[in-house]
Amino acid sequence: MSQIKNTEAHLKTKLQEILNTHNLESELHFISNLSSELCIDHKTCAAALLKLIETVDITKQAQSKDKKPNTVPKKDTPSYVIKMVRYRLNIGSEHSVSIEQLRETLIEESGVDKKNINNINIQRTYTLIELPDEMPPDIFQHLKSVEINQCKLDIKRLKPRNNKKRGNNHFRRNRRPENTTEANQSIAK
Repeated sequence: MSQIKNTEAHLKTKLQEILNTHNLESELHFISNLSSELCIDHKTCAAALLKLIETVDITKQAQSKDKKPNTVPKKDTPSYVIKMVRYRLNIGSEHSVSIEQLRETLIEESGVDKKNINNINIQRTYTLIELPDEMPPDIFQHLKSVEINQCKLDIKRLKPRNNKKRGNNHFRRNRRPENTTEANQSIAK
């Protein structure tokens, strides 16, 4: 019983985090379309999705228990991290685009691996996304003209943020010294 309460509390906390930090317009659009296609109300659709997630979690837990605990990853396979770059797409939630639709289009049009499409953040008029750094120029140019829902992606690479904070050592141009009378007197002498 206490495990159920802990799970519910954890779920409530996670839901509140998502509500506070994400724009859910595309997800709301998806739920609306899905519930109308299945001829069910929104609450039943949400409950079914929650049950699906629960089933997937239970399956993952069972699979992880079936794995041998003493297995050690092979050291001869080199593990490297792919450098990712942030891009801006000229398509957003007002264009009725979903994360899955974006992923499928990028996989189909550029050949990028599904695992290398990260941090998709759909805003109202644009989308921010991370893709591998070494995108060939011809594919990049092709993605500029690719359309989803009659809207061009018009992909643009974003410059990395400069996290250096400005100190107090910046000066205004043509700023006079604080003691102007003393400065004028020393110049006059």
